Amino acid sequence: MTDILEKIAKINKENDVVLYMKGSKDFPQCGFSAMTSQILKNLGIEFFDVDVLQDMEIRQGIKDYSDWPTIPQLYIKEEFIGGCDIVKEMLESGELLQLLQEKGLK
Repeated sequence: MTDILEKIAKINKENDVVLYMKGSKDFPQCGFSAMTSQILKNLGIEFFDVDVLQDMEIRQGIKDYSDWPTIPQLYIKEEFIGGCDIVKEMLESGELLQLLQEKGLK
């Protein structure tokens, strides 16, 4: 398990914005992943997508890494932000744009 957690940490460190999702940003495989991906696209945010359906170790590992039970999971500058509902609420309140600006991404 340590290897997969190290791999996840490396992915998060090497990419400013990472979305662990079902499917890819171009072909999401669930509604929640699609919505979260679309929010980032609509904001013009470049992000690295990780398809958890392609790697069962990452699918479980990301849940252990964040101690969060569901997918998708958004990370910005290595910070776990949350899943679809949290990202949507942050968008609606303006917090997401503010966070992206604070992190130098928007």
